[in-house]
Amino acid sequence: MSIENLSSQTKNTTTILLNCFINDNEIVLEVPATYRLVDILRKKLDLTGTKISCEVGRCGACSVLMNGNLVNSCLLMAYQIQGSSINTIEYMSKESMNPIQQAFLEEGALQCGYCTPGMVMALKSLLSTNPSPSLEEIEIALSGNLCRCTGYNGIIRAVSRYIENSQSS
Repeated sequence: MSIENLSSQTKNTTTILLNCFINDNEIVLEVPATYRLVDILRKKLDLTGTKISCEVGRCGACSVLMNGNLVNSCLLMAYQIQGSSINTIEYMSKESMNPIQQAFLEEGALQCGYCTPGMVMALKSLLSTNPSPSLEEIEIALSGNLCRCTGYNGIIRAVSRYIENSQSS
């Protein structure tokens, strides 16, 4: 297929009208039907905190909350988020640094930082339903998130610090 043919195919892409809430803001967008949630966040809304990495749902770098549940945004097509409420890493620090993010900072759990947004979203999901998880529960919650810097000890310390801080306040 020539470049010209590929270009004309792109111009004829089917679009859908998407209506949903992103970080508490109602959005109405016309997007290509082939767009995934991560594409909408990054390309249409410039919410680049959500990372693209493996693109097959194995690494968790693109994790967001959809209707309060942790999901891989690389696996959701635009039509699947119609009418949903999505929260991204940008929402976590909307007014000030989220205490989970603060604990990551204090414990040096950031490493290169590429996996951090997905890790924080996974922990937000866990801690919103279980404010005092066991080590095993933390490990299970993070099992869908890969850190290529092997920084899991710092992340576990950050969760412990967060729990200590939240129980003392």
